[in-house]
Amino acid sequence: MGGESKYEIAQNAYMKIVLHALKHKSSAVNAVLLGRVSPTNDVVEITDSVPLFHSHLGLLPQLEISLILIEEHYAAKGVNIVGYFHANERFDDYELSGVAKNVGDHIYRYFPQAAILLLDNKKLEALPKGKDRSPVMQLYTRDSSKNWKLAGGEGSSQLTIKEPAANAVLLDYISTEKWQDVVDFDDHLDDISKDWLNPELFK
Repeated sequence: MGGESKYEIAQNAYMKIVLHALKHKSSAVNAVLLGRVSPTNDVVEITDSVPLFHSHLGLLPQLEISLILIEEHYAAKGVNIVGYFHANERFDDYELSGVAKNVGDHIYRYFPQAAILLLDNKKLEALPKGKDRSPVMQLYTRDSSKNWKLAGGEGSSQLTIKEPAANAVLLDYISTEKWQDVVDFDDHLDDISKDWLNPELFK
């Protein structure tokens, strides 16, 4: 069941996690994906994302606190945590880390169509040169033996961006260094006046 689900990510949710990764290029970063399953066609709609950490990704207390806060905030809107985003520290690292699998497993317990998105640095780097409309990330889902596997051939057909021009908008934001404005949970825990919901990011 979970292996063949399709996933559609909204432009702002997509750009927020890519910009977060760009803000902390030399470290691993992560985020949670929020959304719901479409009642009409069984597509998992990723409507928002929350950047989590850029240091000590595996620290459970912070992770648990952040997930509780996020779940409480979004449950009121009828939106749940549906997946996890991870960017590895090394540019050329395409392995799903233990941290990513563990958080993915945790989300899977509550949401069996959970997905893990892994940043694809090569695709991100190639963006300015091409007209690629597909997401700059790889989609992982759990197979019947409970392992995280790269979905599909390229994974691209199962993961799409809702707005076709998202990568063009993303390039605009990269050129204006919009990533400097992204607030994650690390930033919030350091200074609680910084809002992890990033309400002003795309205003």
